[in-house]
Amino acid sequence: MDQGKIDVESREAVTIITINRPDKRNALSAAMCDALHAALESFRDGDDRVAILRANGDVFTAGADLASPPSQFWRAVPDVGLALGKPIIAAVQGPVIGLGVGIVAYCDLCIATHDARFIYPEARVGVAMGLISSLVARIPHKIALELMLLGEPISAQRAYEVGLVNRVVAPQDLLPEALKMAAILAQSAPLVLKFLKQMARETLPKSPIEAMYMTQLQAEGVSSSADAAEGLLAFREKRKPRFTGI
Repeated sequence: MDQGKIDVESREAVTIITINRPDKRNALSAAMCDALHAALESFRDGDDRVAILRANGDVFTAGADLASPPSQFWRAVPDVGLALGKPIIAAVQGPVIGLGVGIVAYCDLCIATHDARFIYPEARVGVAMGLISSLVARIPHKIALELMLLGEPISAQRAYEVGLVNRVVAPQDLLPEALKMAAILAQSAPLVLKFLKQMARETLPKSPIEAMYMTQLQAEGVSSSADAAEGLLAFREKRKPRFTGI
């Protein structure tokens, strides 16, 4: 069965991450969520200074693959599944559905084509994980609720007007415009970008769901640490543990 893939390319200090499952409308399988997390982790730890998140085909993403819903979907969401000290730009086209809306909301910047539309259908599907509730801290409250509760499409132009999108462009200009924006960021002071992004993130309120996932991530970091392994080994060997803080 086609589980899709995530392609990664490095170009002049810019990491380009591409969702690649166009025959399934770029629906995100569990394997793709894991691969997207790995791509973001590689970007975080690498030398590139900015990332562009895009998709192959006419649809940015149909959201989580409902045929086999990824239970760890949140790991694929920037600054939720892992903290990024570098900026990430979403470059979207066509329908941006469900989990795709959440991913765009957590990206630092977004460029959309004229034909892009944002749809959040969970209330109609009958399944909800709740992370999207953080959208109310990023766009006007009633617009966020309209998107979440009614599930009706919001056009690229309206998304631009309410602050979900930074720029609206023709389809052929999507990647060039994203690269142009990325080039500015790649040439800027990394420490300043990291500092401003961190301060902006700490200024935004966090939903209970977001806080839960971030707490889970921190707890997993402790339980999978070298110190945790050393503590268990020392217990079994009946000796005092030698902790190193890693």
